[in-house]
Amino acid sequence: MRWPELLGKNGTAAKATIEKENPEVTAEILTRGRVGPPTFCCNRVFVIVDTHGDVTNIPTIG
Repeated sequence: MRWPELLGKNGTAAKATIEKENPEVTAEILTRGRVGPPTFCCNRVFVIVDTHGDVTNIPTIG
């Protein structure tokens, strides 16, 4: 599952949207350039944000 409509939106709002639309996943906000865990996880979504807190990558489960 992907959320392309959240690209450019506020990261906190994107996290809330993802968790509301799919309560089985946990969304984690990461600042661009920070590395998350290397393992795939079917119930995790990384919300990558810039220094202004806006989503820079399409959030995707994994």
